[in-house]
Order: sequence, then C-alpha cells, then structure tokens
Amino acid sequence: MKKVTALLAAAVAAACFAGPAAAQDKYPSKPTRIIVPYAPGGATDIVSRILGDQLKEIFKQAFVTENKPGAFGILAIEEMARSKPDGYSLMIGNVTTNAITPILHAKKFSIDYAKDVIPVARLVDIPAFVVVSKDLPVKTMQEFVDYAKKNKGKVRYGHVGVGSYPQYDMEVLAKRAGIELVGIPNKAGASGILKDMATGDIQASFLNVASSAALIKAGQIRPIAVVNPTRLPSYPDVPTMAEVGFPGVGTLAWQAMFAPAGTPKDVLDALIKGIVEALDKPSTKEAFSKQYFNIVPTKSPEEAKKWLADEMANWKKITEEVKVDLAE
Repeated sequence: MKKVTALLAAAVAAACFAGPAAAQDKYPSKPTRIIVPYAPGGATDIVSRILGDQLKEIFKQAFVTENKPGAFGILAIEEMARSKPDGYSLMIGNVTTNAITPILHAKKFSIDYAKDVIPVARLVDIPAFVVVSKDLPVKTMQEFVDYAKKNKGKVRYGHVGVGSYPQYDMEVLAKRAGIELVGIPNKAGASGILKDMATGDIQASFLNVASSAALIKAGQIRPIAVVNPTRLPSYPDVPTMAEVGFPGVGTLAWQAMFAPAGTPKDVLDALIKGIVEALDKPSTKEAFSKQYFNIVPTKSPEEAKKWLADEMANWKKITEEVKVDLAE
C-alpha cells in the first residue's frame, strides 16, 4: 500500500511539473528564423521584415530574417528543407524561386522539392508595369508592338536573370504579339535594369510598381500597361494588360512562406493564424500599400497546398510554351 501511495504521489508531482513545461513549449517558445533567397532590400526581403515585425508583436518572440542568396534560390530552399521541421526555420520565397526554379533546375536540387517543402501561406502579390524608356517613341502597348514589328530584333528588354519570371513575361508577350525582342539579363536586379533604362541600354521591361515609381515620376521611363486585375488608383491612366489586349500575360509576383515537410499541423495552424492576423493589421496594410503590394493570404494548409499546385502547373505550361536558353 505504501508503494502504491508513493507511486501516485510521484505521478501527481510529475504532472504538476510537466504542465508548465508543456505550456512553455507551445509554439513559438523561442526565436524563429525566416530564410530569404535574396540579398537585403528586394521585395522578398521587405515582405519578410514587415511580416516578421508583426509576428513578433503577436507571438512575443523574434522572427529574424536571414538572407541567403544564390543558385536560383536553391541554397535557401535546401537549407530550410533540411532544418528540423519544428516551425523555427521557415522561408519566404517568390514565384521565381519556389515555382520556376523547381521546374527549370530540378536536377540541381539535392532534395526532393515536391516531398521536402510545403507551403505555409501565400502572403502578397505584386503588381508590375510594362515600362519603356523615355527615348522609345511609343506611349501605348499597340504603339510598342508596332514599333517592335518595324524594328525586328532591335528592341532590347531587361530582366533579372535567365529563367526569371520577368524574362518569361516578356517572351510570352513577344510570342502573343508576334514580335521579336532581345533579352538582356542584369545581375544587379531591378536597380540595374532601371539604370540601363535611364541610360538607354535597354528599352523595355516588366518591373514592379514600387521599383518603377521614382523614374516614372522623373520622366525617365513610361508605363504602358499594368499587370493587375484592375488599374491602380495612383496610376489611373495606365491600362491593365487585359485592357490592352493581352489578358493573362504578365506575373503578379507572389511572395509566400514555406516550411520543411513534416512540420506539425498545430505549428502550421498557429503560424497561419498569426499570419492572417498580422496581414489584417492596419500598420501592415499601410506598409504594404506603400509598396503597392496586394495582401492575398491563403488561410489553411489545404488552401496553400492547392494554390501552390496550381502555380506549379501554370508555370509548367509556360516553360513548355516558351523555351529560354538556360546557358545564357
């Protein structure tokens, strides 16, 4: 009897100590890192830092951005995928790194992207302009197409790298319009493209609205169409791609959060709840509005999974329709 009583007492004591410990382990109970596959300052980095600040307020734990550029996003993806699936190593990637790269560069991965990476939530998408240089004598998309037809193979466009969505966007536009353009990659990203446009080294590009704003205001470049479902309030005179006769051409460049496969559902649920709350805060809306970002979160693991599957299927079709030389 004394032995049974002692065992019961020990069990009660263990339960008392286990309760607080279990509560402390509720996600997140320590800082979380968000891996970004680009250098600081770009759209993906901006999204990570704005969202990380808001998640810190909600969860009372730090969400720290860690930049790891290189290899078309593969370095960041693989580091995240190999991390312990506990919610403390996440990634924010975009359409290039997390939809196009797994298709174009599948053989360069040392992981199985489809099995080892899961989407947590889509976060935002980013409207883009088709912009032309001030020296190009066109003011509309039709004039641009007509000019390119008369100057076959002479109009140069800029993009941020071989296999990037801006390259595909322009090549799809060229194919649908029946024109021939010359693509010029720029490793310096949007800032490099803008510099080349200002000097006249290139004449056209797909560029996100926030990156373009300063040079548009300065009269160095001219927007002739916007990739967005509707016209932008700040640019009411710039028609959508659908309005200029090219519906479905151009990418609303999404940003999304990813996690290692095997991350527990309760952790994913907590993350998604926090993300939706963060994106609904007035301060977040204001910060993203200044960047012209559309807030478009998925709200469950199932919705995120279906969304990514649809994106991958769409980009498989695009990469089959338009072939780019990956050896450029």
